[in-house]
Amino acid sequence: MADQPVQQNSSDEIDLGQLFQMIGRGFQKFFNFIGSIFKGIFHAIILFLLFVQKHIIVISTALIMGGAIGYVLDRIAPEKYISKMVVEPNFNSVQQLYNNIAFYNDLAKAKDSVALATALNITEHEAMTINEIFADSYSDENQKIKLFDQFIKELDTTTIKTIDFENYLKNFNSLDARFHQISVISTDNRVAKKMQPAIINSISVNGYFKLQKRINDENLNLQDSIYRQQLIEIDSLQSLYRTVLVKEAEKPMQGTSINMADNGQSQSRELALVQERDVLKEKLVELNEERANKSSIVNVISDFPTRGVEQKGILKSYKVKLPLIFLVLVFGLLTLIEVNKYLKSYNKNKRAFQSES
Repeated sequence: MADQPVQQNSSDEIDLGQLFQMIGRGFQKFFNFIGSIFKGIFHAIILFLLFVQKHIIVISTALIMGGAIGYVLDRIAPEKYISKMVVEPNFNSVQQLYNNIAFYNDLAKAKDSVALATALNITEHEAMTINEIFADSYSDENQKIKLFDQFIKELDTTTIKTIDFENYLKNFNSLDARFHQISVISTDNRVAKKMQPAIINSISVNGYFKLQKRINDENLNLQDSIYRQQLIEIDSLQSLYRTVLVKEAEKPMQGTSINMADNGQSQSRELALVQERDVLKEKLVELNEERANKSSIVNVISDFPTRGVEQKGILKSYKVKLPLIFLVLVFGLLTLIEVNKYLKSYNKNKRAFQSES
């Protein structure tokens, strides 16, 4: 019985020793795994360097040729200019705007200068200078917050509880943005300005959007007349209350009794009218802002400049793009050659092994 505690302690020490050994083996395997990853990366780098060393002449020749050809192309190629215009489409016309821009871009890519000149009301020579036309949304976080606020105002209480700002952003479409930027890339720095009226008119002449604008103008005018009529009625009521108060004050005092309750009620009605008048004034201001924002089917926030800006950037230069393209092509070709050699060697060794067996 006296030996039992000693045996218990010995068993605990053995268990702890095994536990530490397992932990040690686990760490060792982990570090070996990390080491194998680094060894693999190092081995891949060495293989890549050996590959480059083996084909350094071919690779250098491709880079030099690409740089030389790119330099020549940069010297002889006409300069490209980019012009940008910011617009605000109204009455759900943004989809039509993007469709029209895509149509113009397809004509420019196809070099159909006749159709493009007709669509944009420019000369065929000017149409031939257009390389690309595209549109993208122009919005920041503040604008998205305002759009979200307008969006939830149109929903019922039950639906609002199921939608938050994060979910709204996940489903945010570029067409939902308030402002959109139209960009034109051309070798003629003046052609974009000449295109602007045709781009805007292509939306403004649409019968559906013209109808939407006319109905919106009529609704705004009707709402404006209602607000102004209410202001007139409030002025009349205020004038009536003042007249009643003056007449009440002119009556001879009977005894010492003063009707404080009635006086307080009159002041309360007067204050309510003043508050209602302020609310109507704010609504009129909002109405005028909406009328200004929707005065056109497409509002031009920022016109095309008179002259486009020259396109700049490393990747826009042929003397940078062509060497990269040549390098990728050479690497791909050399890799295919090396793989082909390996497959032939593998097939030869396989046949030799089968003949020996």
